[in-house]
Amino acid sequence: MFGVNRLAEETSPYLLQHADNPVDWFPWGQEARARARAEDRPILLSVGYSACHWCHVMEHESFEDAETARLMNERFVNVKVDREERPDVDAVYMDAVVALSGHGGWPMTVFLTPEGEPFFGGTYYPPEPRHGLPSFKQVLVAVSDAYRERRDDVRRQARALVEAVQLQSEQRPSAEPLTQAVLEAAVRGLHSQFDPEWGGFGSAPKFPPASAVEFLLRRGELDLATKTLDGMALGGMYDLVGGGFHRYSVDERWLVPHFEKMLYDNALLVPAYLHGWARAGDERYRTVATQTIDYMVRELWIDGEGFASSQDADTDGVEGTTYTWAPGEGAPENLLEPFEHGRSILRGELD
Repeated sequence: MFGVNRLAEETSPYLLQHADNPVDWFPWGQEARARARAEDRPILLSVGYSACHWCHVMEHESFEDAETARLMNERFVNVKVDREERPDVDAVYMDAVVALSGHGGWPMTVFLTPEGEPFFGGTYYPPEPRHGLPSFKQVLVAVSDAYRERRDDVRRQARALVEAVQLQSEQRPSAEPLTQAVLEAAVRGLHSQFDPEWGGFGSAPKFPPASAVEFLLRRGELDLATKTLDGMALGGMYDLVGGGFHRYSVDERWLVPHFEKMLYDNALLVPAYLHGWARAGDERYRTVATQTIDYMVRELWIDGEGFASSQDADTDGVEGTTYTWAPGEGAPENLLEPFEHGRSILRGELD
């Protein structure tokens, strides 16, 4: 049986997106932990945010599915958290997931004891086994069986994760002076990771490295900085029509992004491009900065309240529809790069 979804009275846009799920969701708080203790059930903590594409995907695939919701309601106390509303909760359990799996991201799925101690977790789980991942239903059954039948193992895992998170939280900033040797070592590290063809650091996926670009500009490393600024501004990762940058690129070319736009990414990239313009004199950088500011004021400013933190990736349930083009929709067809669903990404110089 389905329980009562308690999210309809919440103010978070992300929680409200889940208010009609057949899952018996609780918001973060004492009520969920009290229920878990009373019924001796583990807590399933699901963390995401309203503009997150894969959060939408997991909702449609799993949280709206009757059979998956039945398993969740029977075996767990289910808690939904908006990371933009409760970054403190997100940070603690993200540290646990990273300690457990070596990586993190959203949607984040963490299994907790009734006392709130994490013992297992990950990010997105598909509805069917895929790419080496078990299905979400398989995870639900395995975790709840382990909690019932191997309680000592669960407690040991929880203690180990809690100790790892505590150890990380106790780390203090270095008291050593910021010497030239430290700065030079940082430059060497960036050189070792640099992509000489497309700019940026490492391979796919690529996130906009605004702080690294600022550092390189101040150290006089213009080749690395401008190659990265150029690569990000080509189009795809950068919205050539509306201005502003998407969250990150799934490829090394900065071409195919995840299409959500985040306030903090754009706010950090504006000074990076302005400082690139000041150092390198490339008028294109000033244009990108101006267009990005125009985008934030036009799309993210909420009169009398401030700036919205993000803008959704999806239109009518399809990622990127707002930012992609089909032939005949007005974009120069020689600038269209194939994407999916018969649509293309705009890349190149617009007049």
